[in-house]
Amino acid sequence: MNRRFWVISFMITAAAHAAKLTPEALSAWARYVHSVDAGMQARLQQGHSFLWIDEAPDRRRQLRAGEILVSGVGEQNPKKIPSGLIHHWIGAAFFPNVKLADVLGVVRDYAHYKEYYNPNVMDARTIQQSPGADRFSMLLMNKGVIGSTALESEYESSYADAGAHRCYSIATAVRLQEVEDYGQASERKLPADQSSGYVWRLHSIARYEEADGGVYVEMEAMALSRDIPGAVRWVVDPVVRRISKGAMLTSFRQTLDAVSSSGQLARTPATIPGLALGFRRH
Repeated sequence: MNRRFWVISFMITAAAHAAKLTPEALSAWARYVHSVDAGMQARLQQGHSFLWIDEAPDRRRQLRAGEILVSGVGEQNPKKIPSGLIHHWIGAAFFPNVKLADVLGVVRDYAHYKEYYNPNVMDARTIQQSPGADRFSMLLMNKGVIGSTALESEYESSYADAGAHRCYSIATAVRLQEVEDYGQASERKLPADQSSGYVWRLHSIARYEEADGGVYVEMEAMALSRDIPGAVRWVVDPVVRRISKGAMLTSFRQTLDAVSSSGQLARTPATIPGLALGFRRH
């Protein structure tokens, strides 16, 4: 689900401080993303669970009962790296009485993101779309306790067939720029990787399985951010985790509402460019 980007774009609420993206942080991030992507490929192999929910015996039952599961990944989250932090969350939900095409019809309908994910998504546009790949942009707004922040962003995502009634997507942000004083006469875009913004990089994986009269949806969301000063980390860390979990829960609920709405289900996938399920196969 591509709204996973705004889910984590504003989940980091540490007090503002000067920070610079370093080569060491970028290198650690690249290694982490590579390992997570490799783990996704391993899920496609025989003998491995495609879905995270199948790694524990009770998760499918919980989802079928209407629960939404969200958890931090690893013993430490966020994970400390040189000059930065890596945030990694995973969540799952069950969307009853819908088809895989219905879910993808919402996920890839960027023109309606500002309706589906109000108020955080101020605008979203399709740049390029084909059956197996999308490029799109979003303008994200967060009105928090430390003021309003806008983020102008572009993303690339790819979709792949994972077998009968299954598919997955991998997406990454190719541009993130903070918009300072958004909506005011002094509005300006700050240089990428040099702004006071909280997020430097975003990456995510989503998995979908149509079964049991609905669709199981999983999302892994990862972000590279500046570090939190040691003097306030003990206060900020619990807030970051609480907001992160809450944002992902809200994202699942908003997507379910959009998929379940009669207006979306009445729209056939063929009316939305690039939604034919002719994904690449492995």
